[in-house]
Amino acid sequence: MQVRDIMTDPLTIDKSERIAHALDLMEKHGLRRLLVTSNGKLGGIITMRQITRVLGTRQRLGLPASSLHVTSATLDAVIKVLPVMEVEDATLLLQKTSVLVVTEKDDIMGWIRPREVLAVTRMDGVAADVMHAPLKVSPTERVIHARRMMLDRDVGRLPVIERGRLVGILSERDVAKALRAFRDLVPSNQQETRIKRLLIMDAMNRDVKSVRTDTPLEEIRQLILSEDRGGVPVLNDSKDLVGMITRRCLIDYLVKS
Repeated sequence: MQVRDIMTDPLTIDKSERIAHALDLMEKHGLRRLLVTSNGKLGGIITMRQITRVLGTRQRLGLPASSLHVTSATLDAVIKVLPVMEVEDATLLLQKTSVLVVTEKDDIMGWIRPREVLAVTRMDGVAADVMHAPLKVSPTERVIHARRMMLDRDVGRLPVIERGRLVGILSERDVAKALRAFRDLVPSNQQETRIKRLLIMDAMNRDVKSVRTDTPLEEIRQLILSEDRGGVPVLNDSKDLVGMITRRCLIDYLVKS
């Protein structure tokens, strides 16, 4: 099977647009990244993580999201592949990046994300074979602390634990939305002081679904795809959080197996 058999149409945004518009597009289409173009040609990629990085920087406090350009959060380094690349080779590359851009003669043909690979793959094994040790936060911690943890540890979501129990998930999307609202609603001269009061409980998603250590990976794959979840927490029989499984975990497992 080749890349052209599973690639999908990417959503693009011009580099001259604003970050607020990029967030609106991501929210509308359920995406975590957009391809950035300039005069119709590929210029990079903007991701939810980069937006989270930019919206939380102290240097840009006081500026609303509507005033920040896409270029301020664009990553220039994009891996381009040909439509005839084998899916197995593309899967190897996806261990290093979040998206592969399929091009031919400099024209954008499509993109490949972990989602496209997982959609055409069946998996053996159980959650315990794949999960990694989770990072944890509490509802009363600050959003800016969680943002820093995500950036430093290269994770897209954090399970929220209260009194030893899982009560929610904080994702990059949640952080970006909270920081955007904060910038738009709080007067610029008060932002540096008041951002410390923005707590995880105010931004986290309480609609959290979990799996058990013995849940089949095929079931987890279908859950992640059907509900468009970036990852799911793993609980043991005592309902204690013992792991996290993300799309990247599943890609790594496919490569190893």
